[in-house]
Amino acid sequence: MNKRQPITIKEVAEAAGVSQMTVSRVLNKQKLVKESTRLRVEAAIAALNYRPNLMARGLAGGKSKLIGLAYYNPSPSYLSALLVSALKQCRDLGHHLVIEDLSDIEGDLDNSVIIGRLSSIRLDGLILAPPLSNNRTLLKLMQDMGIPVVALSYRDPGSNHSSVAFDDVAAAFLMTELLIENGHSRIGFIRGPLEHPSARQRQIGYENALKAHDIPVDKSLIFDGDFTFKSGMDLANDVLELKTPPTAIFASNDDMAAGVIAGAQRRGVKVPSELSIVGFDDTAIAAAIWPRLTTVKQPIAEMAQTAVDMISDITSSAWDGEPAHVTIDTIQIIERESLVKRS
Repeated sequence: MNKRQPITIKEVAEAAGVSQMTVSRVLNKQKLVKESTRLRVEAAIAALNYRPNLMARGLAGGKSKLIGLAYYNPSPSYLSALLVSALKQCRDLGHHLVIEDLSDIEGDLDNSVIIGRLSSIRLDGLILAPPLSNNRTLLKLMQDMGIPVVALSYRDPGSNHSSVAFDDVAAAFLMTELLIENGHSRIGFIRGPLEHPSARQRQIGYENALKAHDIPVDKSLIFDGDFTFKSGMDLANDVLELKTPPTAIFASNDDMAAGVIAGAQRRGVKVPSELSIVGFDDTAIAAAIWPRLTTVKQPIAEMAQTAVDMISDITSSAWDGEPAHVTIDTIQIIERESLVKRS
C-alpha cells in the first residue's frame, strides 16, 4: 500500500480558490488578507488536514530564525509558562527555539562558560531570562559577538539590547495594598534572590505601599528566599517563631508562597483564618494547592511572545538598529481562598 503523500500548499490553494501566495500569507499571519479570504483558506487547511513544513516554509522565505532562550532560574512553574509560550510563538512564526538550561553549571555562573555554550549554536538572536537578563557583562559579550538580545524582566534604557519587562513595583504595591484593605497591617514579606531584578522591584513596591498607608517598614518581617518551594516552607518556621508573627505573608513568587502554606499547615497554623498568604506570578501551582493562592498575574506568556516577536523584528532587514523597550503595565490580581479579611 502506497503511503499518502503530504498535502501541499498548492492543493490548499486550489481548494480555497486562491493563489499559493495568499495561503502563505495566511500561514504567516500577515494582515494583507481579507477576513473572508482568510476564513476560506483556514477552512481548506482544516478540511485537508494540512500540516505546513515550518522548516521548508522558513527557508523558502529566508525568514526562519534560530532563536535561543537561556535560563538559570529555580522556579519550575515560571519556566514552564515561559518555555511553552516561547515555543508556540516560534512555531507560529516559522522560527526554531533552542533552549539552553544553564542551571547544570556547577558553582557560580562563569560568563566564559556561558559564552562557550552559546557561541557554538550560531544563534540569530537570544532571549535571556532573569537573572541572566541583568548580567551586564554577559550582555556586553553577546553584543560583541553580534548576537541580538532581548532581556526579560530587566530594562536598561542606556544599553544596546532590547527588553520586555513587567511593572513589578506597581504590582507589588497593589498586592500589599489589598492586604492592608483586608485589615492586615503586620505583613511579612519573602523576597527572592537579589540577583533577580524583579526581587528588588517587588520589595520596593511592598515597602512603598506600607509607607503610603503610614505603616512603618519593619525589617524583621522581611525574609530572604530563593524563589523555590523549599525556601518558602523553611521560612515559614522563621516567620511563625517571631514573638509577634504577622497576620499575612506576601511571598514574591508562587513557589515560595505555596511552600509557606505547606510549612504553616505542618505547624498546625490554619490558612487563611490564622494566616493569610499571597504570592506573585499566577503560575499553575497557584490554583493546584489548597487553599488556592491569591496572587499577582504576571503576563509570562505575553512577555515570552513579545520577546520572540522582537527577536524576529531585530533580525529582519527592516530593523533600524535601535533597541526597543516594552513594559507591560496591565496588572491583574487573582483573588482566591488564601486571603481573608481580618476580623
